[in-house]
Amino acid sequence: MIALAATLTAGTLTGGATATTGQTRDYLVFYADGAKDRALAAIGKDGGTALSTEAKLGYIVARGPGSRFIESLAASAAVAGVSSDREIGFAASDAVAAPARGSASDIPGVKLSSGAEPLAGRQWDMKMIGATAEGSYATAPGSKKVLVGIIDTGVDGQHPDIAPNFNQSLSRNFVTDRPNDPNGKTLDGPCEFPGCKDPADWDDDGHGTHVASTIGSPVNGLGVAGVAPGVSLVNLRAGQDSGLFFLKPSLDALTYAADVGIDVVNMSYYVDPWLFNCASNPADSKAEQLEQRGVITGMQRALDYARKRGVTLISALGNGSTDLGRPTSDATSPDYPSDTERVRKIDNSCLNVPAESKGVISVSAVGPTKRKAYYSDYGTEQTDLAAPGGDEYDGGNKADVTRTVLAAAPERVLRGQGLLSASGEPLSPSVVRDCANGTCAYYQYLAGTSMAAPHATGVAAILISRFGKPGKGGVTMSPDEVQRLLYSTAKKEACPSPRKYVYHLEGQEIAQVCNGSKADNGFYGRGIADAYAASKVAIRNPSAKADKPSGGKPVS
Repeated sequence: MIALAATLTAGTLTGGATATTGQTRDYLVFYADGAKDRALAAIGKDGGTALSTEAKLGYIVARGPGSRFIESLAASAAVAGVSSDREIGFAASDAVAAPARGSASDIPGVKLSSGAEPLAGRQWDMKMIGATAEGSYATAPGSKKVLVGIIDTGVDGQHPDIAPNFNQSLSRNFVTDRPNDPNGKTLDGPCEFPGCKDPADWDDDGHGTHVASTIGSPVNGLGVAGVAPGVSLVNLRAGQDSGLFFLKPSLDALTYAADVGIDVVNMSYYVDPWLFNCASNPADSKAEQLEQRGVITGMQRALDYARKRGVTLISALGNGSTDLGRPTSDATSPDYPSDTERVRKIDNSCLNVPAESKGVISVSAVGPTKRKAYYSDYGTEQTDLAAPGGDEYDGGNKADVTRTVLAAAPERVLRGQGLLSASGEPLSPSVVRDCANGTCAYYQYLAGTSMAAPHATGVAAILISRFGKPGKGGVTMSPDEVQRLLYSTAKKEACPSPRKYVYHLEGQEIAQVCNGSKADNGFYGRGIADAYAASKVAIRNPSAKADKPSGGKPVS
């Protein structure tokens, strides 16, 4: 069996699975509308202590004694859900290996266009969506007034191919590093800064930097350019160095984005105690069910809060090769602490969050030939758009890293992974170095729906740059209108024929079935995001609303 490319962040909250009767822990208690006082009373009655209240999203931070505490809270009609205030996500970056090194001019047959970035010849993804010197860059590179939030593992704001567009003043880090997990095993490792609080321009994982680069690396004569090379990039860090996420920082990042005027956020991760969140799964304990409801409820409230304040929400769909409309089992949850996974039966009532949350535009991944990537999740209700995410097998039977997506990578992360020599030479075919005017920068090939989502986010930023009106932070545009234009400018792609498509991957076969019409189907949604079309479209009916918000996921 080959390993699936898995760059999308995955949820890892243990939930009630590890809570014990006498263990005191902090929880986020989400109260029902108008029920704050009754929820506070329930917390006190069940032996807990209220530490603080967040009125914007309707929850109380409370301290209580383990699983019996949250099971007791479940009996109160005032409580909508409870979730542990600790790690709930994971980001992994698995690049596939194949020959690729040097500059674009080293690749036979590649001829750089006038005005193209040095590594543009390697960016098949940008060519596919028309984000090139002759395409959208010429007339719609994006405006610095447009603020793009990257909710991820951080952004290396000092990377030479990100720094010109990095907004240091608005960037925030909502997490504190944790060297070890509760069992004493290494989590983030030694802290790099006092108080275990990394600066807001720091990324010890590399995932968020790659995402930011795809969205908005500038046209500056070095390396690559992003989809919208003129926009402002804002780091809204919610992930640990290890790739794990806390629920509360995810909520804080979305709330902050709404309050300071961020225009669009990219969420190349999913937040859940489990791979799928099930509110009433008989396979789970009452405490686990309540914690899953807490994640579903809390994230939906944060997403609603942001969207109602002008933030367009874009998410990666997932890398499990799964029809999200017909899931049957989850064998990877809970995956924190380590070795706690179990196999459980699930159904379509279980949700991948935020990809299946209301008001979110979810993006599947395609490879260089535009076929849906073998690892990409799909579904007629879940897939809203498609975009280049890379597929090392798309175009051949053997893996080739150049079929994945190239974008910026932090040098210190590559050195820590043993991918650079002492003198800075790449030691892996997945890493490329480019130098100009005495400055060198590094880039890495990665694949996943994590790489697809930022392409769509960049196209959204182009649309907001063109049609946004003056607002908080710079400009603003209705997420409904951004969504409508994203869908209308996407290049329609029909299901393969036959609809049951079989991937042949070095001896392994994976069969997936595409349902729906060319206008809207489970593999491509409304089509492949198109930067060039977005740079040319005119608004004929500004008052029009999206025909079907977010793949059948109406905004609440």
